[in-house]
Amino acid sequence: MAGDIRQAYLEAADAAVELLREPEVAERWDEPSALDRLSVGGLAAHLATQIVRVSEALEEPGEDPIDLLENYRRSPWVLQDPDHESNANVRKRSEEAADRGPAEVAARAADLLGRQRAALAAEPRDRVVRLPWSGWSLRLDDFLLTRMMELVVHSDDLAVSVGVDTPEPPPSVAGPVVDLLSRLAVQRHGVTAVVRALSRKERAPATISAF
Repeated sequence: MAGDIRQAYLEAADAAVELLREPEVAERWDEPSALDRLSVGGLAAHLATQIVRVSEALEEPGEDPIDLLENYRRSPWVLQDPDHESNANVRKRSEEAADRGPAEVAARAADLLGRQRAALAAEPRDRVVRLPWSGWSLRLDDFLLTRMMELVVHSDDLAVSVGVDTPEPPPSVAGPVVDLLSRLAVQRHGVTAVVRALSRKERAPATISAF
């Protein structure tokens, strides 16, 4: 399973880097994105940051990892509105990162991803990493799954923002990501709401969004 998740992360990250290199992204860099109060450049930089975070985490030995879903229960941005400080800070950092320009943002992500291929293959199956931006630890493969989800979701955001086709994730990526989003939706809305949304349009709730 460890090898599967690590390879799937690399596939998702490869697709994200390809999207970052699309000429439409550079052409619309300073325009508003599909996400409120975030430019295309800011969104692209946030997408690239998911790859950066993996390199940062690999430098941090962790201890006493928490559960994957507990990671989201502890994260302040998950249930907050866009005006919350945690989300405002993400937008601010993303726009600052976008100041590097489209070529540098894409090149940095590609360079880090290239280094991660060998690094991930060499990590033990039970590797734990500390997330310096949160203060707790996750199993490496759980952390990579969180990045896969972010890469898939924000690749869609970016593709929609610049008018290109959303990259279609392969089953090796789509399966774990949809599973994680489903578990987060159940955590937020309950099993009954999710079952109804997926099976009974006459009783489906207005939303079962994970976030």
